Amino acid sequence: MIDATPHSEPVRLDLKGLKCPLPALHTRRALERAAPGTRFEVACTDPMSVIDIPHMVRQTGNVLEGHDAPNGMFLFRIRKAD
Repeated sequence: MIDATPHSEPVRLDLKGLKCPLPALHTRRALERAAPGTRFEVACTDPMSVIDIPHMVRQTGNVLEGHDAPNGMFLFRIRKAD
């Protein structure tokens, strides 16, 4: 189990270079193994991740705290639901 407190640094998932549906699947697996309140920072380059990851986060009842698209990369901030 990934165990992190809400105030600790986020768990970083570097999923750059992976194509759909792998970024969403890897993110889902990490969320399933995480303790409630664990925060993640997910970095992707696949344009479909902009659709897939927010959808998966909502579907699993977790929280998308934000997302950005710096320099052709997609960055998602996610928190495991309590």
